[in-house]
Amino acid sequence: MSNRVLIIDDDMELCALIKKCVTQEELEADVAYTGRIGLTKLQEQNDEYCLVILDVMLPGMNGFEVLSEIRKSSMVPVLMLTAKGNEIDKVTGLRLGADDYLTKPFSINELMARMESLIRRYTTFNQSMPVDTLTFKNMVINKENRIVCINGESIDLTGKEFDLLVFLASNKGRVFTKKQIYTQVWKEDYAFDDNNIMSFISKLRKKIEPDAKHPFYILTVHGVGYRFNREA
Repeated sequence: MSNRVLIIDDDMELCALIKKCVTQEELEADVAYTGRIGLTKLQEQNDEYCLVILDVMLPGMNGFEVLSEIRKSSMVPVLMLTAKGNEIDKVTGLRLGADDYLTKPFSINELMARMESLIRRYTTFNQSMPVDTLTFKNMVINKENRIVCINGESIDLTGKEFDLLVFLASNKGRVFTKKQIYTQVWKEDYAFDDNNIMSFISKLRKKIEPDAKHPFYILTVHGVGYRFNREA
């Protein structure tokens, strides 16, 4: 697993400070002062970064535009930085696929804590990828045989329902927008049909949830999307 962090921010002094703190944690750090340079570095490294720290207010291509491009080909964790503290910016970032959000000014200790949490979650997920069985509270998913058992009883899922469940469960605790879910599970361009995703989620919940009206496994993140319960 890579131990490299990419910092995309036009504030050179802040980049130098963050890079110094990152390297003290025995991680490597690359810096890009524009969004386009950052995207070029990501492409050149072929997703070898374990985290991207991305500022919203960038010259030319802003952070939201950069994030949209990143999410077209990569699920690398993205921690967004902004000088703005309003809720709209936060929701926009999360909807586009940001994993966490930090408002400037911030303490380095808080930045490092959030960074370490995202890297740890991402590293754990990637290390577990080769495992064919996912085990949760009262639920076992056998990816190879495409079998889901709840309380020892096999659950009959359609192909896409199974793929949807595996995608969310494999990324336990991570929030995904409807667009991200569609492109990752259906493997095609998003058709802007939120109702289709909501319908699949509803049908899946009826089959796997103890109480579909009060879900335990697949949780709704209002204004953003869905996540698999990290407590499962």
